[in-house]
Amino acid sequence: MGALLAELPALPLHTAGKYVAAAYVVAFAIVLIYVAIMGIRLSRIERELGELLQLTESSPEAPAERERESTPAYPMKGHT
Repeated sequence: MGALLAELPALPLHTAGKYVAAAYVVAFAIVLIYVAIMGIRLSRIERELGELLQLTESSPEAPAERERESTPAYPMKGHT
């Protein structure tokens, strides 16, 4: 049985070319979709960051007020 399998080629070369080309097309499509998704996410993050920057520049607060707001009213357990 092993000798029979060793003599048979996996795929003839003229047939395998279609499968190799299809594999490259699928891999390229997956990479293209991934890059598109990352581009969409990056543009959304940049837009939100711009909005946050605009909010911080439009409403200046005193530094003491900012520090008071960023400090929690009740410290976490184990932190003094």
